[in-house]
Amino acid sequence: MARKSTETSLYILKKVAPIFNKHGYMGTSMKAITDAVGLTKGAIYGNFKDKEALAIEAFNYNVRMIMGQVAARIKAETSPLNQLFAITDFYRNYLDFTDSNGGCPILNIGVDANNQNERLLARVTHVIRKLEKSMADIILHGIQCGEMNAGVDAEKYSKRLFAMIQGGIFMTLTLDDKSYVIDMMDHIDAMIVLELKVD
Repeated sequence: MARKSTETSLYILKKVAPIFNKHGYMGTSMKAITDAVGLTKGAIYGNFKDKEALAIEAFNYNVRMIMGQVAARIKAETSPLNQLFAITDFYRNYLDFTDSNGGCPILNIGVDANNQNERLLARVTHVIRKLEKSMADIILHGIQCGEMNAGVDAEKYSKRLFAMIQGGIFMTLTLDDKSYVIDMMDHIDAMIVLELKVD
């Protein structure tokens, strides 16, 4: 029975994750959810406590789909410098991964939840901090193995990189112009070489 429940929950998430990502928490009605899933409201709430719990799990699902691909690219590289370049390389083609799912879940849900849903915003904040930490860990590893400058503040630098990535994504998605994110990734690559890489 537990397996069937898990399969049903995953089915629901696959159907509603793009809807929440495109329309946000307030903009996603229960009718849109039941229409997309083909189940009754009661059946949906049999798998998720309420709409808020469903929205949080939909966000988690969207993030896992994207971050799993980033993690695979990072894992394929042994050099910390190349791991950072793998991140920028992924984001150059970010629209290819997010277009069918309604865009960037961190950006979309972060903006939507701000001042509207504290629990959903807390989840977005948690994911952002986790991603920043993973980049800081790469930089620290680069310092430890002598690839990156010892004087670099890894935490501060990771926040800067993440903000630049998200800014490039925002401009690209808002203006439907890939040149913004491509140019920003080129700029970050240049920063990595000039400011992080040991000569």
